[in-house]
Amino acid sequence: MDTEAQHTERDPSATPDPGPAEESRSARFSALSGHLEGPWRRTGALLTLCVVFLLLLSHFVVQPFLIPSGSMEPTLKVGDRVLVNKLAYRFGGTPERGDVVVFDGRGSFVREGDEGNPLGRAVRSAGAALGLTEPAETDYVKRVVGIGGDHVVCCDRRGRIQVNGTAVDEPYLHPGDSPSQVPFDIVVPDGTLWVLGDHRSRSSDSRDHLGDPGGGMVPVDRVIGRADWIGWPFGRWTSVGGSGAFAGVRAPGGGHG
Repeated sequence: MDTEAQHTERDPSATPDPGPAEESRSARFSALSGHLEGPWRRTGALLTLCVVFLLLLSHFVVQPFLIPSGSMEPTLKVGDRVLVNKLAYRFGGTPERGDVVVFDGRGSFVREGDEGNPLGRAVRSAGAALGLTEPAETDYVKRVVGIGGDHVVCCDRRGRIQVNGTAVDEPYLHPGDSPSQVPFDIVVPDGTLWVLGDHRSRSSDSRDHLGDPGGGMVPVDRVIGRADWIGWPFGRWTSVGGSGAFAGVRAPGGGHG
């Protein structure tokens, strides 16, 4: 028998014919992959654009800010997300008495260089910019009680804070709190703010830094923005606004403030 002839007559390919069923399965998988690739790619691109848009909006216009403590109760509660208006003081406006502001406490409430790990701060900042995580440990939310030039004293015979000789009734204070258990008599330097929490007995604010460099004053250029609205939870959706408590306070020079 001519075995060499028999070998040469065989199909030289080592790959078996997949058959119609295998070809059909492969075609279906390829078609499905091609069908999913387009929608998923578009969805991913759309989500990326949305995140970028929100980050830009948060950086330049309005930023959600998660309230991490009870220092501003009852105005702001733990877990509230306030919308911080970053344009409020961007075009010539300045913080006014009664405004609730968010500010960077480095250099006033926190020593420069104590802001923590740079990588951790960057990750937290990204989450905080979307209101998903607590803000940086150097960011604070307080109420403006004194602006540049103001003479702020605590307290008069009825226990009220006085600003430029005018006693201030503060309706936003936490029930049961006095305006301050810490006496002070300060003049706010130009370009700075004297800030206090509404829950005075639980707030670490300007009073706690009287003996520090700067005396507890917050530079205006460290203000991130004004807290204008509570955006979450929906049941607490309301404006934060300022306060009419300071309407009768006169300017440091004797004019109406």
